[in-house]
Amino acid sequence: MNVLIVYYSMYGHVHRLAQAVAEGVREVEGAEAVPRRVPETLPEEALKKMGALETQKSLTSVPVCRIDELGAADAVIFGTPTRFGNMCGQMRQFLDATGGLWSKGALVGKAGSVFTSSGTQHGGQESTIISFHFNLLHYGMVIVGLPYSFEGQSRCDEITGCSPYGASTIAGSSGERTPTENELAGARFQGRYVATIAAKLAR
Repeated sequence: MNVLIVYYSMYGHVHRLAQAVAEGVREVEGAEAVPRRVPETLPEEALKKMGALETQKSLTSVPVCRIDELGAADAVIFGTPTRFGNMCGQMRQFLDATGGLWSKGALVGKAGSVFTSSGTQHGGQESTIISFHFNLLHYGMVIVGLPYSFEGQSRCDEITGCSPYGASTIAGSSGERTPTENELAGARFQGRYVATIAAKLAR
C-alpha cells in the first residue's frame, strides 16, 4: 500500500512533521511511505533574502512530486505552511495542475489528509487545513483528520499545535521553534491513522 506524503517546507518545520508522518505510516503493516515535495516557485535570490535558501538546498534529496504519482497512490497526506490562513502558493500552483486527475476521477475514494505549520499559535492552522479540505472534496477523497484518540491535542500544560483537523506545529515568529515531541507524536499518529483507514478502504 502506497501512502504519498506531498509537502512544501520553506524553513524545515513542515519537513520535520512530514518525517514523523512517514514514521507513523510505516508502523502499519504493508504500508509504504513515499515523501515528495512540490516544486519551488520562488527564485533563488528571493529565497536567499528570506533566509530559506539553505533549507531548500537541504531538501533536494526529497524527490519532486509528479502529478501522476497522486493517481497511483492509495492515500495522499499533504503538508503546507500557512499563508494568511490558507495553503502556500507553491502548493496552490501544484494543485492547480491536477485538473486531469480530477476529470478522470483518479482520486475518488482515496484517503486524503493535511498537516501544517504556522508562525504563531493562532496563525491560521485550522483554517489552512479546513480550506485545503475543499480540494480533497472536489477530488472525491475521503477526508481523514486527527481524532481525539490522539490525546496530545487536548494538552493544556504546554503550547502545542495539533487539532482534530490534522497535525501542526508552531514555528515561532522567526522560525526559531522546532516541532515539539507532542507535535511530532500527533504527526506520527496521523500517518498511522491514514494508513489504517486506507487499508480498510482498499479491502
